[in-house]
Amino acid sequence: MNHSGLQFQSLFEEATSLLASLIETPSLSKEEEKTGDLIAAFFEKKNIKTQRKGNNIWAYNRHFDSKKPSILLNSHHDTVKPNAGYTKDPYKAIIEDGRIYGLGSNDAGGCLVSLIGVFCYFFEKEIPYNLILAATAEEEISGKNGIESILNELPELELAIVGEPTLMQMAVAEKGLLVIDAILKGKAGHAAREEGENAIYKALDDLNKIRDFQFEKISPYLGKTKVTATLIQAGSQHNVIPDICTYTLDVRVTDSYTLEEAFAELKNILHAELTPRSLRLNSSKVPEGHKILEVAKTLGLESYGSPTLSDQALIPYPSVKIGPGDSARSHTADEFIYLKEIQEGIQGYIALLEKYFHLP
Repeated sequence: MNHSGLQFQSLFEEATSLLASLIETPSLSKEEEKTGDLIAAFFEKKNIKTQRKGNNIWAYNRHFDSKKPSILLNSHHDTVKPNAGYTKDPYKAIIEDGRIYGLGSNDAGGCLVSLIGVFCYFFEKEIPYNLILAATAEEEISGKNGIESILNELPELELAIVGEPTLMQMAVAEKGLLVIDAILKGKAGHAAREEGENAIYKALDDLNKIRDFQFEKISPYLGKTKVTATLIQAGSQHNVIPDICTYTLDVRVTDSYTLEEAFAELKNILHAELTPRSLRLNSSKVPEGHKILEVAKTLGLESYGSPTLSDQALIPYPSVKIGPGDSARSHTADEFIYLKEIQEGIQGYIALLEKYFHLP
């Protein structure tokens, strides 16, 4: 094995060992303090200074220079709760048949430790960019104390690489999320008499419109913006005409719309009083002509539009989502990632950055 091969092997072994420690340290969203400590300790051992805000840990490469453009390497260390279908201990890193099992192994532990390995690989090197590694919290709940809380501490970014399991394919666009609460008011009355104004029937008119509704604009990468009714509530007892009906809409918004535009288009056709829960989780798309698109093409990486949400939604700079592991395994019982995927993730990220550094 040559010097380069030994270095890759060492990065891979360190990454796998760190992943095992992360799996065995519970880190549900908002409870990531101990995994934050682990990540900080990993860097401290390597004499790499870190900064911390809440449960977010970040570090800059040795030769950081404010005159150079900056690239962010970001992934998260929080997890969802383990579901009831687990047959293995979700908090035990079990290595079997070339896989490492455990909660958060695939989403997004494998991506995080691969990016940390890559950051360490470039840490001492003279490169034409600044590299920033951020291991962030609350991604699974799009929380305000995650990446959003540290963006104003970071320099302006030319690019963010967000580590999520994509089989090392590159998501160059991602749908945003708009959750809307709707309320319709009627008049209460006795069900046995011709009284009142039934709020459920009013809601039915809206729901029928939603079922058949098509947004006008279609994105070349992400297809249609989609609205789905997901919750409904009305009534207090069987013999009373309900005077209030509430429902909730889940709207997956493409780069063809801002969240405000999608909201306005729905408001135009529905009778209910609509209130958006948040206008934070925007869709994203790499601008045409950005260097990362040329890199993907040169490396033969498959580019696609992602229907699932990540911290990309909160990063106001050009970003791509790419990482080892498979999105289909996320949040499943007996979650795992192949060890080989971590190895390929480290090599893939290094190849991506080296190509990016050397393109004009």
